[in-house]
Amino acid sequence: MDLLNALVAFANFVMVPALAYGSQLALGALGVTLIYGILRFSNFAHGDTMAFGTMAVVLVTWLFQSWGVSFGPLPTALLALPFGILICMGFVLGTDRLVYRFYRAQKVKPVVLVIVSMGVMFVTNGLVRFIIGPDDQRFADGERFLISARDFKEMTGLQEGLAIKTGQALTVVVAVIAVAWLFWFLNRTRTGKSMRAYSDNEDLALLSGINPERVVMVTWLIVAALATLAGTLYGLDKSFKPFTYFQLLLPFFAAAIVGGLGSPLGAIVGGFVIAFSEVMITYAWKKVVTYAVPERWEPDSLVQLLSTDYKFAVSFVILLVVLIFRPTGLFSGKSV
Repeated sequence: MDLLNALVAFANFVMVPALAYGSQLALGALGVTLIYGILRFSNFAHGDTMAFGTMAVVLVTWLFQSWGVSFGPLPTALLALPFGILICMGFVLGTDRLVYRFYRAQKVKPVVLVIVSMGVMFVTNGLVRFIIGPDDQRFADGERFLISARDFKEMTGLQEGLAIKTGQALTVVVAVIAVAWLFWFLNRTRTGKSMRAYSDNEDLALLSGINPERVVMVTWLIVAALATLAGTLYGLDKSFKPFTYFQLLLPFFAAAIVGGLGSPLGAIVGGFVIAFSEVMITYAWKKVVTYAVPERWEPDSLVQLLSTDYKFAVSFVILLVVLIFRPTGLFSGKSV
């Protein structure tokens, strides 16, 4: 019985949160890796693009809530999500037209585009804070839990309960659907194949009649959709705070590089590697260990390797190790 309680505690505090967080990181890392693989630069504005898209979803959600519109037990944000994605698409296409297109026409080195993206990052960050404010904004409604700890205890008779938030379940389901659609799009559609060809060899793709501006536009549209999805799911799971999305840039890049920058499959695997590493290293294992070992061996300390304050440091260390020992990542990615 104690072993079952240990497994439930592990699932409740490690497995379920890491799966949800990994799904969010995977979606974010996919946006980073698509920009790198197709447009050939590291987009430091991606975290704040997520913040902008999520802000749009939050504002539309509040509008729907003021009208009395709801989605039953599910968050109203799901109804607002398509509108947020469209607004974010308009924003990134406008940014590309006003900023990035000029530098592409000049055929500047990738490092210049990286610096330009940092400028876009600061402007976007300031814009989001100006519009919605710098504080936590909660916009989740509907049923908070798919399964509550109390109901789980009553059903199983165990001492430890398992709680699954509606936001966590939605995150995993939506991420699976989004990733499946993206792989189908890249591998089965003519536009997707054009994007892959452009990524593999730009000159050969141009000789084949592929329109580079169309490839760039579609790439930005997909990245905007992924960023808004990832940001909204993260906000539903936790809360929306603009600066948090700026901080998430490190785990996104760590996930993309660990998996292989430019490889979509690598971005997904890297997202879960980073998520499980962060959660497992910063979790206090005392409760799980207490259930799993004999009473005389019960620990007095929290059995915590690092405080949760150092969560992002885990991403940084993993990133450094990968860059030193395997710079191409697990899947040796450099192209979509």
